[in-house]
Amino acid sequence: MTIRKISAREPMDYKLRAGRAGMTRLALLFSIGVLGVLIVGCDSADRNPEQFQGFVQPEGFPEPVYNFSRNEVTKDGFELGKRLFFEPRLSRDNTIACGSCHIQTAAFTHHGHDVSHGIDDQLGIRNPQPIMNLAWAGGFFWDGGVFDLDLVAINAITSPVEMDENIPNVLKKLREHPEYPGLFKKAFGTVEITDARFFKALSQYMLLAVSDNSDYDKVRRKEAVFTPGQLAGYRVFEKHCASCHAEPLLTDQSFRNNGLAPNPVDDQGRIDVTLNAADKYKFKVPSLRNWEYTAPYMHDGRFLTLNRVIEHYRTGMVNSETLDSAFRNEDGSIGIQMTEEEKGQLIEFLQTLNDRDFVVNPLLAEPAINSPFKK
Repeated sequence: MTIRKISAREPMDYKLRAGRAGMTRLALLFSIGVLGVLIVGCDSADRNPEQFQGFVQPEGFPEPVYNFSRNEVTKDGFELGKRLFFEPRLSRDNTIACGSCHIQTAAFTHHGHDVSHGIDDQLGIRNPQPIMNLAWAGGFFWDGGVFDLDLVAINAITSPVEMDENIPNVLKKLREHPEYPGLFKKAFGTVEITDARFFKALSQYMLLAVSDNSDYDKVRRKEAVFTPGQLAGYRVFEKHCASCHAEPLLTDQSFRNNGLAPNPVDDQGRIDVTLNAADKYKFKVPSLRNWEYTAPYMHDGRFLTLNRVIEHYRTGMVNSETLDSAFRNEDGSIGIQMTEEEKGQLIEFLQTLNDRDFVVNPLLAEPAINSPFKK
């Protein structure tokens, strides 16, 4: 494959050049996993975001955790899931959809809001997480309280501060709708609308929210190389960040206490799920992908900028019994010991993790009222 330079298209895109040794080190790839006919390989040159291709296993990604054998992604199932994702009838007063708090241009987060805003303009206590690369996730939400993608929508639908609805009533609304029985028939073979089919359709849509075309990914695929500054930043990332934000997903899917001071509601994180004292103040390690689109940051959206996040790790961490060992230094101090030069280099590398194609992919966009569902 020919290594090429990437032309700048938007302010967040950076030309990649020079640094062959760094490219070689970064481009160590996982072998491509194949799950029957459900997952197919795809060269980046064949990308056509407007064309449905089913679930495509990205080059260099590990095999998915999601069990596709029980829910094959089909065009009709995906289109139904997309319609449901943006359907306000999932809420009590028919005003709030999944897409209300998970906005594509913000990498499916609620950009600019520290915590979710739900029905009757009520506030949750946590920052909505991005819907991105969920086929590789085994635990969902900041506390890992849901273990199966097919079940994640239950939390939002039944939460009194999000959608405040119940599943039987949602299904009743869909059955009485003039179009949904036909859409379920196209997707699943009969007009029967069940909770299992409802959740599987939503999963099919979310499973195709795959982000794998950032400049970082192009370097991994040997389509480009880092600039010297980006390569230096990648070395800083390897040294200080990669143990938690593991490549290529940029998260190890674990739950850790990263030294945040308790917030006003004293959200204690994963301990509420496990009842294990060792999990107090532990939250899921988020992916660093598309960080530019997903501000504010942390589980409660307390930090508005990337600079503030990095400064937290350098000088703002709070010690506690469950603080992750990665932040304890040999001299007894806590936090990441990083120079100003290293900080600047790290930021330069982190810019390569933003995938503009993902946030403008027309395949994932909210369907128009009279789009394919009128055909």
